[in-house]
Amino acid sequence: MSGIARLIRLLAHVAATILVVWILLFVFDANRANDVVHWFQDAADWLATWSRNLFSIDNAKLRTTVNYGLAAVVYVFVGGLVTRVSRRD
Repeated sequence: MSGIARLIRLLAHVAATILVVWILLFVFDANRANDVVHWFQDAADWLATWSRNLFSIDNAKLRTTVNYGLAAVVYVFVGGLVTRVSRRD
C-alpha cells in the first residue's frame, strides 16, 4: 500500500472518529458550552456538511445519529476503497 493511500485511510478514520465522538456527545447531552464539545460539534458539522440534513427525523438524537453516522460510514468506506484500489497497482 502506498504512503498516500495510508494517509487517505488514516484521514478517513480520523474524520469518522470525530463524527462518532460528536454523535456520542450529542446523544449523551454533553455541555455544548464546553470548548472541547464545541470543537467536536464544529468539526463534525464541517465534515458532515453534505449529510447533516439528509434525513428529516423528528427525534433530534436519532436524526443526528443517522445523518452524521452516514457520513462516518462513507468516510470509512471511501478510505477503504482507496486502499484497495492502490493495492492493485
